[in-house]
Amino acid sequence: MSSHALYTSLLRPPVLHILRAAGFQSTKPAVLDTLVDLTARYLVLLARTTASHALINHNDLTPTITDVRMALQDVGALRPQRSVLEEQCRGKEDLRGVEAFLEWMAGDVNRGIRRIAGLAATEGEVVDVNVLGENEDFLTALKKKHSKTGEESRYQGTVLGKTADEKAVRIEGGQAESIQAWEASLREKGQMHKSQTMRKVNSGVPSAESSPLSEI
Repeated sequence: MSSHALYTSLLRPPVLHILRAAGFQSTKPAVLDTLVDLTARYLVLLARTTASHALINHNDLTPTITDVRMALQDVGALRPQRSVLEEQCRGKEDLRGVEAFLEWMAGDVNRGIRRIAGLAATEGEVVDVNVLGENEDFLTALKKKHSKTGEESRYQGTVLGKTADEKAVRIEGGQAESIQAWEASLREKGQMHKSQTMRKVNSGVPSAESSPLSEI
């Protein structure tokens, strides 16, 4: 499976959760694929815009909350929103877009999405925000279901698991035991060849005493 197909498959369940929370009971595969593609394009645009603001603001690809907010404004997630020039003229920062976004995040729509995804309590139950993050999402539950041992070593080094530690690549059949040692030997041979060439060139140049010009 290619990386594009894998990411598309991982994005399909969240889109289905959103559709179900919005009140849809079924959808055609073509419609679902279109919504998944639109969601992926929007997330990629948001990530690229955030990285661009991070480079411009502090010359670093590690984004801050300011970079994320500016990216959300650029992609139209924070509305209504006055321009920077209007804010400067009024002398006050426009927070209507941020407040509306926070209200949407904490509203009934997202509550329904979290409930369907298994990350929130059902209707009538009390939600403890301190233990809300301990609930497993669908991907973690799916990984445990298909792993007989229940360990994440099966997914280590893949997009579904932890990053694998870099290991030295051993070269079989040669004197060098690793790529680094092989590169060092090549550099050493290059320096030796360079020094031998310089000695040959210097030995071929006649000295000042034996030069015909010294007799003039």
